Amino acid sequence: MIKKYIPLSLDKITTCRLKRRKSKVRLTKIGRPFSGGSFKDFLDTLPDILAAGDFKSVVNSISKARKKDKPVVLGMGAHPIKVGLSPLIINLMEKRLITAIAMNGACIVHDFELSLMGQTSEDVDVELCRGTFGMAEETGAELNKAIKDGVKKGHGIGRAVGEYILKSNAAYKKLSILAAAARLDVPATVHVAIGTDIIHMHPEADGASIGEGSMRDFKLFSSVVADLKGGVYINLGSAVILPEVFLKAVAVTRNLKFDVRNFTTVNMDFTQHYRGRENVLRRPVLSGGNSYALTGHHEIMFPLLAAAVIEETKKE
Repeated sequence: MIKKYIPLSLDKITTCRLKRRKSKVRLTKIGRPFSGGSFKDFLDTLPDILAAGDFKSVVNSISKARKKDKPVVLGMGAHPIKVGLSPLIINLMEKRLITAIAMNGACIVHDFELSLMGQTSEDVDVELCRGTFGMAEETGAELNKAIKDGVKKGHGIGRAVGEYILKSNAAYKKLSILAAAARLDVPATVHVAIGTDIIHMHPEADGASIGEGSMRDFKLFSSVVADLKGGVYINLGSAVILPEVFLKAVAVTRNLKFDVRNFTTVNMDFTQHYRGRENVLRRPVLSGGNSYALTGHHEIMFPLLAAAVIEETKKE
């Protein structure tokens, strides 16, 4: 037999006074129209709620870290370069607001091509159908030469490519993040998965040099992570490689008894992927620290963050 139900009476519901109830939205947190002024004036009009509040917290964390001479590390994929952010990243390095750079292997391709030709990012669909995808002669030959020569000198891939571009006659080398890192003596590391980058398809590719250079860079990156307490790690546009490398560097440094806790992590991407959420935002700060997801287009979000940090640190 099916049970019969009758509507509940609401006559004896218990209520509370609105002024005693905790509310998440208050007058002190809401936004207001921007009526002109400085960039700081604009930022002050943003609501202190959800992503806008997180954005302000990230700015504050970076400012505090640099005030205390703690590292601010940018881990990045190639997309930020392809959407034109290289000058902004270099500017933050020159202002010592970014103190270390970590890249995936695709970054060196676009960083090099931009410095050499002032342009990069081929049409993969068209070139793949033609059988010519990834076959730019200068990119394959020169980057592989830079890696091999640099590794022979004892460098990792980041320093090897950075010095190669810095010492070259490339017309646009001022746009190279790696050349800027070499010029400024900022640690720059490149973390490679063999077969993922177009230069691995060229006859000049030497697996031993690529592997040795990337291993050296992992050890250098781990040294940077060992000093991360009180600092900030930003993952910008890498969904797989950098989140994995970052987590392993945290594991290595804690195994070696470094106090790698109580820092801030930030994941900036168009969508929040599994590895970014887990390996950047959640797992590393389980034992202390803060994490923030800033979701959106890199070409909009990162310039806003860069400008806000520069404004904030002007007050110091």
